[in-house]
Amino acid sequence: MDALTPRRAAVLAFLRERAAQGQSPSLAEIAERFGFASRNAAQKHVRALIEAGLVERPGRRRGVRLAAGERPALLPLPVLGRVAAGAPIGPDIGLDQQLWLDRGVFSLRPDYLLRVQGDSMIDDGILDGDLVGVHRAVDARDGQTVVARLDGELTIKRLQRSRERLRLLPRNPAHAPIEIPAGADFAIEGLYCGLVRQG
Repeated sequence: MDALTPRRAAVLAFLRERAAQGQSPSLAEIAERFGFASRNAAQKHVRALIEAGLVERPGRRRGVRLAAGERPALLPLPVLGRVAAGAPIGPDIGLDQQLWLDRGVFSLRPDYLLRVQGDSMIDDGILDGDLVGVHRAVDARDGQTVVARLDGELTIKRLQRSRERLRLLPRNPAHAPIEIPAGADFAIEGLYCGLVRQG
């Protein structure tokens, strides 16, 4: 492979940076980032990177992606919907989005991502709009942050488990704990294992 020109090396570095954030930029975004007059100029640099085997040809529904050999530490994760950080909300399972994220971002290997809606977990650094990684699990220990289903709706909270009761605790004093009554339609869906904040 011939050495890359400084501009093509910069485009490749930009693609790597965006891949680490779980994003695949479009030709228009590349053109904007480097001040190219048109998408054609961006396409010329991308075509050279494709010929060098460093990126994959963009499809109609996604942006420019690094070639498989350029993303050995990246994990493909589907974004499956929303999770409440506040009152539980219904999931909108089936969003057509997949992000490639660095495995090192997460404490456990996540199976999927959910977008947070609300502010009940801000004291744990989980903010409205964040994408949280969820590791599928049906049980959790006292004190773990979980994604739970209550009456058919999803919420993310810290689990408080004792002999007498089960509660979901917010991490924002403006929100009240959620008491889980005996016989409630309740299930642990997964364990929180890290987050991604997209700019």
